[in-house]
Amino acid sequence: MKHPVDVHVGKRIRHRRWMVGMTQQQLAQKVGIKFQQIQKYETGMNRVSASRLWDISETLSVPVSFFFEGLECDAKGDAESTLPGDILADREALELVRSYYAIPENQRRRLFELARVLSDAA
Repeated sequence: MKHPVDVHVGKRIRHRRWMVGMTQQQLAQKVGIKFQQIQKYETGMNRVSASRLWDISETLSVPVSFFFEGLECDAKGDAESTLPGDILADREALELVRSYYAIPENQRRRLFELARVLSDAA
């Protein structure tokens, strides 16, 4: 049975990998494992060891704590993601975010202001 924390960490690995535009194969090669293991981590099927999570965080250029962000534990130890509707699980949303950050900063700010105005008008 999958543990909710393992599922959350796996989703965060997948999200960050997508954000940097890396394939499972590329991540696996840089970490020194097979891509099938990355698949199992990302689905929460396999638990990521501390040392492996360290290697993944170094490869994806984020602190280890990144993989636990948005995770809340209640008194029973159940874990729950606080991402609204897990929007980053949507491939289109990830591509939009990646494209947004590829735009030069001054144009990106103007696009952001335009989006804000349009959402206020809706």
